[in-house]
Amino acid sequence: MSEKIETADGVLTVTDDTFAELVLRAERPVLLDVWAEWCPPCKAISRTLAELSVEFAGRITVAALDADANPATARAYRVLSMPTLLVFRDGEVVASSVGARPKAALREFLERHAAA
Repeated sequence: MSEKIETADGVLTVTDDTFAELVLRAERPVLLDVWAEWCPPCKAISRTLAELSVEFAGRITVAALDADANPATARAYRVLSMPTLLVFRDGEVVASSVGARPKAALREFLERHAAA
């Protein structure tokens, strides 16, 4: 079992190597933020998701995957634009969202997909 790596903001860092274990086999829903360093909207949304990860702790795991450093996962899920948010439940994508969204819209998106 690989070590879970959380950033200081409580967002789980996922790589191509840890994706199956941390996302596909997760016991609760996972919101995966697929981002890139060169993407300004990605930076804005990541700050908001870090804040929301605290609010939704225990109900949904917020995770992030750098698409440039982990191209296999980004390709496998046909991520063409960033930021892309993918919600996984029981190893399957159940929802997605592309592009930056205001905090209220992200909160609503998380609320719809978080565990009760």
